Amino acid sequence: MKKIILGLSTLCLVAFTSCKEDAAKKIDESNVAAAAARDAVASKFPVLQFDKKEHDFGEIEAKTPVETTFKYKNTGDAPLVITDIKSTCGCTVPQNWSRAPLMPGDSGEFSVKFNGSGSNKVSKSITVTANTEKGSEVVKITAFVKPVPAKKS
Repeated sequence: MKKIILGLSTLCLVAFTSCKEDAAKKIDESNVAAAAARDAVASKFPVLQFDKKEHDFGEIEAKTPVETTFKYKNTGDAPLVITDIKSTCGCTVPQNWSRAPLMPGDSGEFSVKFNGSGSNKVSKSITVTANTEKGSEVVKITAFVKPVPAKKS
């Protein structure tokens, strides 16, 4: 037991005394400056600002397709890249958005088609995935879908 304790003590002593060189001397100032510049830029994000977060189609007949456009602007400090736009179901189809980077201050838009399925009050969410700080934004469409009138025989 004494040999084990003596062996561990010797190992610890060697480990602590082998690092005699000052660690501060090993720091390359150019690497510190490059890291500071990188970190300053990394904290800048694009901000996705919509002209409206929700669109209400009002009353529509069942199975009647409708469409709206959501306009947005990059109000942040970095280029905005929208990587995907998805809806909660196949009855709502987002389309026509630019996949190219949107510079700060620039605007864009995408359209959303809804096929009029469902009944009564219908609400659908559209998720916009982008390189913003949050990573995604949500806009909504709503409508009151009236049933198809019964045919008279």
